[in-house]
Amino acid sequence: MADLLWHQYVLIGLIFVWSGFVRTGLGFGGAVLALPFLLIVLNEPLVFLPIIAVHLMIFSSWIAWKGYRQLRLERQGQAVESNIDWGYLGYAMKIMIIPKLIGVIGLLTLPPQVMTSIIFVIVIGYAIGYLLNKPIKSKNKTLDIVLLMLGGYVSGTSLIGAPLLVAVFASHVAKHQLRDTLFVLWFILVLIKMVSFIIFGVDLQLIHHLWLLPCAYIGHLIGERFHRYLVNADTPIFFRVLGLVLIVVSVAGLLKPPG
Repeated sequence: MADLLWHQYVLIGLIFVWSGFVRTGLGFGGAVLALPFLLIVLNEPLVFLPIIAVHLMIFSSWIAWKGYRQLRLERQGQAVESNIDWGYLGYAMKIMIIPKLIGVIGLLTLPPQVMTSIIFVIVIGYAIGYLLNKPIKSKNKTLDIVLLMLGGYVSGTSLIGAPLLVAVFASHVAKHQLRDTLFVLWFILVLIKMVSFIIFGVDLQLIHHLWLLPCAYIGHLIGERFHRYLVNADTPIFFRVLGLVLIVVSVAGLLKPPG
């Protein structure tokens, strides 16, 4: 990013503010909703993916820990329900881990653009149900497994598997546990991706973390307020916002410049 103009740096900073807001406010979408805009400024995904990955690992672990500490403070002397659905998380990871590793290694030959387009179309179908306050809840265990495997594979090839995984997790995880459960999932998946970056010698853009991390933190603070509003809102409002964001994320993914 050394050869960019000053206004391009400003745009990148603002996009990372937006990314932090979306990630914290909804618990997902920080990468998918930011990447299309970042690639308009500089069409080099490997410049931005390591930065997004590090931000996600930092904020996901921090937010999940804060959620746990808050529950402990609120229910002193009482049995505390976890802010994370460890049962479903463990179940999903057992299904996703092999497709995730396959995606990281790149063993499959199906073009990534074709795979992501198929997945975004599926997600839009899920999102319409949420937007109409009629969440699609698959009663077919086989279909759930297929969707989790697809999400795991795409998260291995890139960092844009979140919409599909959210659509499945939102049908099985309680609303008050959803965001923190997703953040633990993102941490695990991104950690695997970061290891692959290091193994293959990808530049982690460490110098740019010094100014982009504060930008993401500003978005994080705004997103915290927005998330508290969503959690306290009626369930129909929560699902409608979830559906709307899923549609926006999916359309942004479909329109993302190739490369």
